[in-house]
Amino acid sequence: MSLFDQISEDIKAAMLAKDKVRLSALRNVKKVLLEAKTAPGANDTVTDETAIKLIQKLVKQGKDSAAIYTEQNRPDLAEEELAQVQAIEPYLPKQLSADELEAELKKIIAQTGAAGPQDMGKVMGVASKALAGKAEGRAISETVKRLLAAG
Repeated sequence: MSLFDQISEDIKAAMLAKDKVRLSALRNVKKVLLEAKTAPGANDTVTDETAIKLIQKLVKQGKDSAAIYTEQNRPDLAEEELAQVQAIEPYLPKQLSADELEAELKKIIAQTGAAGPQDMGKVMGVASKALAGKAEGRAISETVKRLLAAG
């Protein structure tokens, strides 16, 4: 079953369970996936890989919105955003822990022969592809920067 089909099934389950937060979050995900599916050149399909990228983007937007709401002293809105993020995060691949991420990045640094901070672009190109969906770009970037600075 594709991710798109799974989300459609889970929308039905959320309706039956009267889970408003989950239903709202999943409907938003489905809307984004439908837009991608009907975009020019998409051939009326969305691969699971594309769906994961879109869901990651939604999760990041939700977390960023929650942070802004918290800064503006609106915990009620921040809570709502975070609840929606929690509802859609299970559709993403398991995220690497900080230690796992560091171990993977050390392998990539050795593989690319990076010697210092000037090689960050070389490492990030490989790391972004290899760790897509398994870690946030910001976490990858910060860890690479730290590892290359330590040299």
